Amino acid sequence: QVQLVVSGGGLVQAGGSLRLSCATSRGSFNINAMGWYRQAPGKQRELVARITSSGSTNYADSVKARFTISRDNAKNTVYLQMNSLKPEDTGVYYCNRYPSYPSDYWGQGTQVTVSS
Repeated sequence: QVQLVVSGGGLVQAGGSLRLSCATSRGSFNINAMGWYRQAPGKQRELVARITSSGSTNYADSVKARFTISRDNAKNTVYLQMNSLKPEDTGVYYCNRYPSYPSDYWGQGTQVTVSS
């Protein structure tokens, strides 16, 4: 089973910053696009950012200019730098390959709570 160890979440005031990390044991990490996803209370999981194996990035409109996704292929790790956080950024954040599949293992994720 693939391991996805996500860390870096927490409670922060609006306007603050957090940096999430995701270490994966996925053997094909270097050739997979990776994504950060979040699930807000009562809502479906959504993609917020993705990055190809070569470093090309794409962001949801709601996080553009505030979030930055990056990856270290040598460490099988993907990062999400989140700045200017808003209460609507609250949710559980997960990483996984992009695109993801229904059978994918998602792990525990990490809770991000932004207070107003």
